[in-house]
Amino acid sequence: MKMDEAAKVGDIFITATGVKDIITKKHFEKMKEGAIVCNTGHYDCEINLKDLDLIKKGKRVVRDNNEEYTLKNGNKIYVLAQGRLVNLAAAEGHPSEVMDMSFANQFMSQLKLAMWDKDGINLDPDVYDIPEEQDQEIANIKLKTMGYKIDKLSKEQELYMTDYSAGT
Repeated sequence: MKMDEAAKVGDIFITATGVKDIITKKHFEKMKEGAIVCNTGHYDCEINLKDLDLIKKGKRVVRDNNEEYTLKNGNKIYVLAQGRLVNLAAAEGHPSEVMDMSFANQFMSQLKLAMWDKDGINLDPDVYDIPEEQDQEIANIKLKTMGYKIDKLSKEQELYMTDYSAGT
């Protein structure tokens, strides 16, 4: 279904294209009362808020990250996070406790690739998984810096994790 058609029937519109003017004046004018609009694409230009301002009769903040636009035709449209990336602007985004481990894994992977290149090891262009040992090492370092200790699995627990014959 094209946006011109979807605008007439949809209740919630989430753009995720990275392209400007996905939702414009002609779409807003077709939307149902109470339509919710947000963007989770790459840029905040997907929802044309200048167009929305042209056809609004009023605007108010309903709550943080939720603005109600009353159109000249009387319909209300709700814009989340001022049209910015809703997953970042209206939420906490990615917690630093997750990002630092992700960045550590990326750095360690790049370091390993650089060492392989230095040692003359040529890899074919492909997608390579991060070794589980590397992921575990980074996770253990993170837990240690946070003051956490974890139990080691018993041999029986390790076997159970790889043997699915027990069922539920």
